[in-house]
Amino acid sequence: MEVPPEMLDALAGWFAQTLSPDAAARRAAEQSLSSAASSPGFALALLALAASPRHDLQARLASSVHFKNLLRRRWPKPDADDATGLLPASDCAIIKAHLLQLLLTAPPLIQAQLSEAVAAAAASDFPSKWESLLPSIVSSLGTALAAGDVVATNSLLAAAASLFSRFRNAFDNNALRLDLKYCLDNFAAPLLEVFLSASRRLQAAGAGAANPLELRPVFDCLRLSCEIFYSLNSIDLPEFFEDHMNEWMTGFRAFLTTTYPPPVEADGAPDLLRAAVCDNLQLYMEKYEEEFRGFLQEFVEAVWGLLMAQTASPSRGQLAVTAIRFLTTVAESVHHALFGSPEAMKQICDSVVVPNLRLRDDDEELFEGNWVEYVRRDSEGSDADTLRRAACRLLRGLAANYRDQVAALVSAQVQQMLAAYAADRTNNWKEKDAAIYLVIALMQRPGATGGGTPVVDMESFFTSVIVPELQAPDWQSEPMLKATVLRFLKEFKDQIPKATAVALLPSVVRFLSHESNVVHSYAATFIENLLMIKDAVPVPGATTVTRSHCYVAADINPFAPQIIQNLSTALSFPDSHENPYLMKCLMRVLGIANIAGQIVHDITARLVGILMEVCNNPKNPDFNHYLFESLAAVIGRAGEQDPALVPVFEASLFPVLQRILVEDIAEFWPYAFQIFAQLVNLSRPPLSQNYMQLFGVLLSNATWDRPPCVPALVRLLRAFLRKIPNELNQEGRLPNILVIFRSLLSRSSTEDSAFYMLNTLVENVGFDIMSPYISEIWSALFTRLQTRQAVKFCEFACGIHVLSAGQIWVWCSC
Repeated sequence: MEVPPEMLDALAGWFAQTLSPDAAARRAAEQSLSSAASSPGFALALLALAASPRHDLQARLASSVHFKNLLRRRWPKPDADDATGLLPASDCAIIKAHLLQLLLTAPPLIQAQLSEAVAAAAASDFPSKWESLLPSIVSSLGTALAAGDVVATNSLLAAAASLFSRFRNAFDNNALRLDLKYCLDNFAAPLLEVFLSASRRLQAAGAGAANPLELRPVFDCLRLSCEIFYSLNSIDLPEFFEDHMNEWMTGFRAFLTTTYPPPVEADGAPDLLRAAVCDNLQLYMEKYEEEFRGFLQEFVEAVWGLLMAQTASPSRGQLAVTAIRFLTTVAESVHHALFGSPEAMKQICDSVVVPNLRLRDDDEELFEGNWVEYVRRDSEGSDADTLRRAACRLLRGLAANYRDQVAALVSAQVQQMLAAYAADRTNNWKEKDAAIYLVIALMQRPGATGGGTPVVDMESFFTSVIVPELQAPDWQSEPMLKATVLRFLKEFKDQIPKATAVALLPSVVRFLSHESNVVHSYAATFIENLLMIKDAVPVPGATTVTRSHCYVAADINPFAPQIIQNLSTALSFPDSHENPYLMKCLMRVLGIANIAGQIVHDITARLVGILMEVCNNPKNPDFNHYLFESLAAVIGRAGEQDPALVPVFEASLFPVLQRILVEDIAEFWPYAFQIFAQLVNLSRPPLSQNYMQLFGVLLSNATWDRPPCVPALVRLLRAFLRKIPNELNQEGRLPNILVIFRSLLSRSSTEDSAFYMLNTLVENVGFDIMSPYISEIWSALFTRLQTRQAVKFCEFACGIHVLSAGQIWVWCSC
């Protein structure tokens, strides 16, 4: 695999430039990479750079990531109808011949990417078109095992783990089972051999004061073996693993019950291995309970012991989550009696739930240092489980069979926590935070299934615990507690009477300017969610109901100026310049409230200023979406009420919208065209010269070559056709529009847009202008109808009738 050195140097330079703080340099490098991607041998050059020791590690890592993503996009798929843009077969053959060997010699960070690249290629070719892959891995694994080379063993196991991960979530079918059987026949026995060998090596070294750096590769080897175990057992219990279950379970039990020297435990590798073991135990408990029941009692005791033990391991949190998840699965099963005694339940509550429910130093650091991740874990329920969520899930699992006992225990615990807070509010605020979190986790919320566990009287709890925190004079203090209170409001917003919610709004609005990113984000989320609540309204004379917004303009108007001001202030805080929760709340308020006067001018200028900033680096798609929606809400609500504001909007928005088009900020093109369409719809003919220049851009065929922009472009074109239909016969515009119409009609993904465009033409353009093109339109329609027999298309086509009587076009719907 020979690649010219100058090509590698050029690639390395481009990847270095993609990390530049200069936006122009970044765009130039990205454009160079995009242009080079279509050249033959590009994928080979990426792989060669990733493996090149003479280049910078950052450039090599970037190349490996680019290579992995390239394989995911362009590796030939078996069911691909069109080979355009896919990697040529010759390049694929060279990649498959060298990829595994390069993976073995690459640094760890690059190994991880190359392992994913192996999986990306194998997803299409393995095993039928890449028969040498698994035998090569097995052969190399045997060589590494015989030589005692744990590092090489781990590299091969990482590749196998990526290769087999497809079995975890794939749809079960005969073809998948044949592939699984092939993998089991070739890899199950070598995997057990590696597992037992590494287990013996760990057992021999574990009793002494071993060096963590020496033992870490052994722990990694066993962890990877456990991950592969999970993948190969995900679909069904293989016969080989059932026959050798005792050997696997003996090893698992040893890892859970063995305590290693403190330096080794503090390294975290043992807990990562134990977490992988707990994942396997949960898999067997969920899917193979009958075969696993003989080992259940001892593993429950082992996992329970782990949760009781104290350690300085940085990975203990992850282990605790997986361990609690396993116990939850047992608690929800037919074996729930293992936890059914009052003593066991009290121990669960006192020793597992409450310690893991209280805020930790890590939580406080995350709250202060990475508020986005804190919100994702705490409020949005991200994929990464938290100890708090896992502990409450265990309680809910027990409550499924022991509801009254759990309710009594938790109710007593909540009262104890609140009493501790009342005794020392300054030092025990975490007790109140934990009590509120318990109520959030266990009480039934509207729309939830499964029934909640009634641990408190909700009305009394809300009045005595939540409202005082909202109305407290020291509203800037104890931000984590305030965030939990606001989260309570969000979770139970549907149960708060409208009058009560409106009365509390001034208290909540002030939290929008709280200095904590989490607090003002939670306040914004609550207000935004509150405005989305809908009430069921009976339809007179019918048995059905319709849903209308509970909170309307009259409810929000008194608070809108302060909400808008506080949101604008919060958007200036550090790390909240592109806070999507704030912008989403602003979007919702602007879409409902009636604003006028100076507020319109101020918020428009503020939003345009923010848009100018994000144009420099559009990195937050959610925030950007809500930003444009907020602009659209201001234009729509205020512009319709006061047409005199339209020139103000044009003066403010045209510079930034033109910048988006001129600088080719592709992410914002669809939004820009939608805003332009909104302004055109609100304008009165004759349109200004700026609009007519935009009309020329709109009729350019190159503008329509971007599929994401098509809906917005159609909306803008229809707005022009309604406002200036008579200008179509100037400068050859109508033929250009018909060319666009035929192009849209030729693709099933855009044929609806073609008919919307034609509909607007029929409604707004005079017959004298259109008559020379009638036959052309019908020809395009019937030609498409010959190859497109979909019912939807036929209905559209039948809906068009051209009647020339009196030179009038009539739109009829069949």
